[in-house]
Parts: sequence; structure tokens; C-alpha cells
Amino acid sequence: MGLPEYNEDHESNQHHLAGKQRRHNPKLALVLSVLFAGLGQLYNRRYLKGIIFITIEAAFLVTMLDFINLGIWGLRTLGTIPGTDHSIRLLVFGVISLIILAIVVTLYVFNIRDAKLQAEKIRNGWTAPRLGEALREAYERSFPYLMTTPGLLLMLFVVVFPLIFAILLAFTNYNLYNSPPRNLVDWVGLQNFINLASEPIWKDTFISVFSWTIVWTVVATSLQIGVGLFLAVLVNDSRVKFKKLIRTVLILPWAVPAFVTILIFAAMFNDQFGAINRDIIIPLTGGEGLPWLSDPFYSRIAIILIQTWLGFPFVFALFTGVLQSISKDWYEAADIDGSSRMQKFRFITLPHVMFATAPLLIMQYAQNFNNFNIIYLFNEGGPPVMDQKAGGTDILISWVYKLTFDTNNYGMAAAVSIIMGLLVSGFAFYQFRRTRSFKEEGEI
Repeated sequence: MGLPEYNEDHESNQHHLAGKQRRHNPKLALVLSVLFAGLGQLYNRRYLKGIIFITIEAAFLVTMLDFINLGIWGLRTLGTIPGTDHSIRLLVFGVISLIILAIVVTLYVFNIRDAKLQAEKIRNGWTAPRLGEALREAYERSFPYLMTTPGLLLMLFVVVFPLIFAILLAFTNYNLYNSPPRNLVDWVGLQNFINLASEPIWKDTFISVFSWTIVWTVVATSLQIGVGLFLAVLVNDSRVKFKKLIRTVLILPWAVPAFVTILIFAAMFNDQFGAINRDIIIPLTGGEGLPWLSDPFYSRIAIILIQTWLGFPFVFALFTGVLQSISKDWYEAADIDGSSRMQKFRFITLPHVMFATAPLLIMQYAQNFNNFNIIYLFNEGGPPVMDQKAGGTDILISWVYKLTFDTNNYGMAAAVSIIMGLLVSGFAFYQFRRTRSFKEEGEI
């Protein structure tokens, strides 16, 4: 008699539970989560998760709300009282506030979505696991996120924060005459970019520096790649003896610190006492030496030659390794077909080398586009050019440095930096997309 009664009670409980699950309302869970984070989880009887969300929102409201209000106000106004409000400090607070708000909003949206999805699962008959099982399951699913979260937070404040700050700075008039705390900085919109495109002195300087930057990047990088490829193919020839010794000698310039080499070359190219003029140019021509440091044309030639000397060893070492991996069977088959040396180089050597090294060669162009060291250490971007705000050998990165530290024109420097970043990013992204480095296995 007891067993049927037990079965009836059990079935009654099951029907009662199923009825409660069917009456569980996902919309109510969503509304509760919107009103205050964690309430929807409490409605779903996920008490630990609900307490965590409630604690996070309560801590944010208690500890960060005033800071967020100050940051947003400062970002909007950049201060209102000269001598009291520090515009740049307020801009920093504003950027930090935006990052914190982005993190909090992400958690808030996750809280709403989680409450709604779990309420729908409960209504469809899902039963929440016990606390121990729920913790194990949550740990297994969230382990990758737990491991990457510290790195993500570090990236937000080390990479994203300076980037946003620099972008916002480009839309201000922050310069020597508008420097806090004595003066306030104001938002000027696109005025810095308009000045670059319209005001004669800024326009002429930007066009000159940008043109030279492109010429410098293409010529210097292509020359160092060409020299490295030529020497690698030459040394890899089977008729060349003492390959190890030759390779060691050709890589030696790479072993010397670049700044030491640049300073030595700067002394050698000196107009008055440099070895290039004194021991080579003057004895050969019988006249005066060339104005390597005082004439922009000769300074640019000198810088390109120095960069070729600095850059070819890396390319040579890179190409040497690739050439040794090419099967000799390809060349033997080409010999049987009667191919010339130029045909073997064009159809066997060059495609293999380019296929293996294309991403690294693209990085060489991007690196030289922003190669500040050689420009500044050789002659600080000089010589001066009349009616321009940059030197004769200044590239965009060295011009940004001068705008920042020599003339304190921070807003214009930030505007030029944005243009540089867009150019380099666009070029690199386009070129990488055309190589196999960004393709999945099935797309190759």
C-alpha cells in the first residue's frame, strides 16, 4: 500500500515542479537584471552568481561613480577655471572613465543576457546543478577567460589607454601657448587636420616630409633587400668556397649596435673633417668635399646608404636560410630543360624566397617608415629648410618628435601620429592579407 502512495506523491511533486518551470518568466528575469545586476540570477535561483553581480554593481556605484562623473565632465569640458582645472589631467581621467565604463557595461550586458537565457532554459525544463557541480562546470568553461583577463586588463591600460589619449589629443589646441595649469586646453575639432591641409607653412611641410618619408621607406628598404638577396644568391652558389667565413663577415655589421654604427658614419660624413670627404672625395676630385650634412639632397643619400649597410645583414641571413632549403632537384630539372641562370633565378629561386619571407619583408618596410634612430642620430633630421617646420631629412616620426619636444605642439603632433598610424596599419593589413600569413589552412 505504501509504494503506490509514494509513486503518487512523487508524480505530484514532479507535476508541481514542471508547472513552476513552465510559469518561469524570462521577461521578468530580464527586467530584474536591468533594474539591478544580479536580481535576475536570484530570480533564477542562481544565488552565488547573483550575489557576485550585485557585489560588483554595488562596489562600482559606491567607489567609482564620483570618479566617473568627474571624468566624463572633464572629458566634455576640459576644465572651466584656468589655474585650477588641469585640462590634460581631466582628459586622462576621462579616458580612464571611458575604459572603466566599457568594462562595466560589458559585464552589465552579460548579466542581462545570462539571466534571460537561464530563465528560458528553466522554463524549458532545465534544472540547475548543485553548487559543487556548478562551480566545476563554471571553472572549466571560464578557465581560458580567467587566464587571459589579466593580460587583457594590462593591454587596456598600457596599449588602448595611450592610443585613445593620443587620438583625443589630436582634436585639441594643446601647445606651448595653451598649456595647463596656467591656461586651459580646448576642443578644436578637425582644426589641426585642416591646418595640415590648408595653411601654407603646415601644408608645405607635411607634403615635403610625407613625400620624403615614402621615398626613404621604398628606396632604403628595397635597396637593403636587393643587396641582401644578391649577396645571398652569390654566396649560395656551389662554386664559391669558404661559405661559412664569408657569411660570418657579411653578418658582422648586424652584430654592431646600430646607434654606434650611425654615430661613426655621422663622423665619417662630416663636411669638414669626415673621412669620406678628406680621404676619398677630395683626393679623387681635387676640389672641395660634398656637403653631406648641410645639403638635404646629399644628407638623404648618406642616410639611405647607411640604412642599406645596417639592414642588409638581416635580409642576407634570412635569404641564406631559405636558399639552403630549396631542393637541388628543381635546379637539376631546370638544367635538363636547358634553362639559363636568369630563368632558374626568376622561376625557382625568387618565388621560393618571396613565398617564405614576404611577411618579414613587409615588416622591413613598416619598420623603416618609422625608423627614428637613424634620422635623429645622424643629423637630428637636418639640415634646416627655409619656410618649413621640419628639417631636410625629417620623416614623419622624427617630425612628430620635434613637434612634441622642441616646439611643444602636442595637438599637431597627435594629428600627424594618427595619419602615420593609419598609413602603416593600412599598408601592413593590405599586404598581409595578400600573403598566406592571415589565411586559414583550408583557404591556402
